[in-house]
Amino acid sequence: MAETRPVATATAAKSSTSVQPKKKSNSISWLAPVICIVAGYIIWRFLLGDPSNFTNPDPAGGFWPKHKGPKSGLVRMYDGGIIVPILIATFLTVITFVIERLMTITKATGSGNIAEFIRKVQYHLANKNVDQAISECDRQKGSVGNVMKAGLRKYKEMISNTELDTEQKVLQIQKEVEEATALELPMLEKNLVFLSTIASVATLLGLLGTVLGMIGSFAALASEGGGGAAAELSRGISEALYNTALGIGTSAISIIMYNIFTTKIDHITYGIDESGFTLTQSFASLYK
Repeated sequence: MAETRPVATATAAKSSTSVQPKKKSNSISWLAPVICIVAGYIIWRFLLGDPSNFTNPDPAGGFWPKHKGPKSGLVRMYDGGIIVPILIATFLTVITFVIERLMTITKATGSGNIAEFIRKVQYHLANKNVDQAISECDRQKGSVGNVMKAGLRKYKEMISNTELDTEQKVLQIQKEVEEATALELPMLEKNLVFLSTIASVATLLGLLGTVLGMIGSFAALASEGGGGAAAELSRGISEALYNTALGIGTSAISIIMYNIFTTKIDHITYGIDESGFTLTQSFASLYK
């Protein structure tokens, strides 16, 4: 008996895993911000900054035309300065990653209720119908189903294994579930860092744009003087505050969506943990 145990352990170490790494490109993580920066400048320069939107357009054109007399409130955002296209870019980046994460997490959630899915698997395992439980995983099509399916395959393999004792078999199933979980969770949390970063940075960028605008307005007041300068100051401050509004709005959307996504991920993670517990407890009770 003393020599049998090491042989069983060696066999367990060589046990193959059905979990395979998912090779998915994450080019969107660097491509999207670059495209959004270019799009932000185009919107600011050619859409908001179209000469027809101003009563006194700058004929010189160039990178940053000094148009005067915006015809509408939205066009006044153009006069907020060079920080505005950066803020527009951050807003577009938020929208891009919100859509990307929404598609990914919706797919990872799968079809149907996770709790109901786990109850069905428990029912099939209680009846020792592993193949039917695997079929339930195929119908679920989510991260919980993927992890459960990997565990069930190892579960089925351990039923016919005669070299390991029950405790070692349970450990093998648990290891398989952990490996599958380690591959699923990074996919769920990927790119959320953009939302959390922009949630903090967008407000600061908005304040920076406002400060720069107010510096220019007070400089105009000091150089011109008189009642006309006071009107120019009021107009300049109003335009500068567009930076703050755009920054705060972008930050608010980022925070809200980040919290929504993390809540959904926590729900999926809880389902994964419950599925692993279901497999190990079922095997330990049915195949002692």
